[in-house]
Amino acid sequence: MSLLAVVLRNGSSGFGYGSTAEDVTEGLSLDGKTMLVTGCNSGLGLETMRVLAKRGARVIGTARTEAKAKEATEGLQGTFVPVACDLSDSASVKACVATVAALEWRLDAIICNAGIMMLPKLQTAHGYELQLFTNHIGHFILVTGLLDRLTEDGRVVMLSSEGHKQAPKAGVELDNLNGQRDYGDLKMYGQSKLANLLFAKELSRRFAGTKRTANAVHPGVIATNLGRHLGPVMRAALWLAGPLVLKSVEQGAATQVYAATHPSLRDVTGEYLASSNVATPREDANDPELARKLWDASEKIAAEVTATG
Repeated sequence: MSLLAVVLRNGSSGFGYGSTAEDVTEGLSLDGKTMLVTGCNSGLGLETMRVLAKRGARVIGTARTEAKAKEATEGLQGTFVPVACDLSDSASVKACVATVAALEWRLDAIICNAGIMMLPKLQTAHGYELQLFTNHIGHFILVTGLLDRLTEDGRVVMLSSEGHKQAPKAGVELDNLNGQRDYGDLKMYGQSKLANLLFAKELSRRFAGTKRTANAVHPGVIATNLGRHLGPVMRAALWLAGPLVLKSVEQGAATQVYAATHPSLRDVTGEYLASSNVATPREDANDPELARKLWDASEKIAAEVTATG
């Protein structure tokens, strides 16, 4: 099958590689719903926020600063609430939780879109490797802090990646969360994305007996500023292959919007989705023991860093 045929083919959901966020919400009304999107100021987060608002949702958009979040909404049609949430700063995340809780709105979806990718050198936040802390721990603190604001059938959507398959063979290195041992940019990025996936799986298990759902998604490969740390060789390769393999931002935002809104996913939980269809992650992403251990470690880290500010 040619690459073009793969791109044009839709899956069992009726959507596929080429579907956009507008396509997967065509005909849907989100009037009366409130949804939170992290990393709303650029790329997939901005497009996600725009489409949700276009379909009638009230969107709480977070960025590292309130000014960046507010700037992102300029010129868009809809109802937006800009909030600061620097996921690498526990005090900022904690303040975001308090701000959202004070609004006294129930959340129909929390879309954990923000992230950083492939830092060339080891950096840390609160003593933990920065990609893991920003992509996973920051979102862990945010989501668990807002669970009591989630509606009875609310959805949590974690932006993972096929990059999760580059995580260490052991899965998440719980004895190396500071990244000091054998740091590798792709390996540590993969570990953070596997953590996102494991978090969604474990949260889904903890939602058992409710109508709430939690799923993880792979957006595809998109030319956004997320890849600003890629080396010149990988940048050149993406530039050359772009017309064939890269999704547009509109296509990249589709799966997370689909997971957050589509009626067909009302009872779908604990899954990994790509191109708006259920996909298969690496084997240990389905390991409940690993997911539980990561949850326990994340709880301890969250308690530690929020106590110290």
